[in-house]
Amino acid sequence: MSDVRLPLRGLIPFATGSVGMGVWVTVPGLLLLYFLTDVLAVPPLLAGFVLLAPKILDVVLHPWVGRLSDADLAARGHRRRLMLAGCALAVAFAALFAVPGGLRGAPAGLWVAIAFIAGNLLFAAYQVPYLATPADLSIGYHERTRLMGYRMVVLTVGILLSGVAAPLLAGQDDPTVAGYTRMGLLLGAAMLAAMLVGVTGVGRLTAAAPLAAAARTTRHGLLSSLRDPQFRTLTAAYLAMSTTTHLVLAAVPYFAEYELGRPRLTTVLVAAFVAPAILATPVWVVVARRIGKQRGLLLAQAAFVAGSLVLALGAAAGLPLIVGAVAVLGVAFAAMQLLPFSMVPDVIAASGPDGTTRAGGYTGVWTATEATGGALGPYVYAACLAAGGFVASGAGEHATQSPAALAAVRYGFALVPAVLMTVAVVLQRRYTLDGRR
Repeated sequence: MSDVRLPLRGLIPFATGSVGMGVWVTVPGLLLLYFLTDVLAVPPLLAGFVLLAPKILDVVLHPWVGRLSDADLAARGHRRRLMLAGCALAVAFAALFAVPGGLRGAPAGLWVAIAFIAGNLLFAAYQVPYLATPADLSIGYHERTRLMGYRMVVLTVGILLSGVAAPLLAGQDDPTVAGYTRMGLLLGAAMLAAMLVGVTGVGRLTAAAPLAAAARTTRHGLLSSLRDPQFRTLTAAYLAMSTTTHLVLAAVPYFAEYELGRPRLTTVLVAAFVAPAILATPVWVVVARRIGKQRGLLLAQAAFVAGSLVLALGAAAGLPLIVGAVAVLGVAFAAMQLLPFSMVPDVIAASGPDGTTRAGGYTGVWTATEATGGALGPYVYAACLAAGGFVASGAGEHATQSPAALAAVRYGFALVPAVLMTVAVVLQRRYTLDGRR
């Protein structure tokens, strides 16, 4: 393994680029389902489909972008061209919440779906080459963890700030379309600035460390990376993890309003989930050095299951215990963002001497998996709400929910994530590369 140590002048700008991606994943994940059902009066199942359908395209879209990124690397010696195009994601983010006045129900859902599709395309253009960078560089096992540690800390700060600010800007006590539009414009501007800094950071890192292999044109199938058994196992486990964390994020506003009876607690729960992750990330870097990435990840998954089971008690558990359980989920979340993302370059490096020339293909499949989990999580929760008979409403309206709907709010937030994360543990145990490093 190479002993190259990456400089801070590249690490910090590179990490800053993840802020824009974090806003795109966090704010729609937190508020878009609620925006559809409780502001635009879109029925839960239709709202879930609005979030799911655009992500289905990502299964092909992200690997295709990865192939384009590999071609860019071969032709230009870098991947930054697609990243610059992807900075237009900020415009799509603003459009996502700027629904024209008067649109409600299915027409409003169609507007959101179109903006979501455009945003996913631009997100892929930025994210795939960005995350292929660690595999491009001639750095070792632990330096990859260090690089992703910086990214995770900055990403978590971005998630925390946007997750707390977005409900406040949208008007969490009495949300309106105008409030959501204002929120989209302000956070979109912040996204654009952070993403442009990230492009600079990628350039500095590739200048500081040599490419791991000579760039050359490669021809490979869009999903050829899935023939790698280690990558296939890691991807399957991460799909379960991503689905679980995005489900929890989408459920927070419902749990705060309908289970705890205090919509303002949305920001408290988001902060309790994200803030501990900032402090936990450096600790997980040390844990990975001591016991390995695989064991650390399994430990985090088990902690997530335990915290979810506590939340199944609902309001009866008391607010301090609920906040504590959410904090446990946040600590586990830090590991589930840091460790799998640093394991992907390990898998690529172990795939053969030409593995790094196909890093975009691997990363494209990986980000497609993340995007699929990001869609499945809210959809699964929307299905739970629909099964319980949850009634959608418009801005300023307050529908009365049945006991079955309220039970669906609670158990969809707690028991379903516990089951899904248990599946992730079972899948993750099949990964063996870390023990052979």
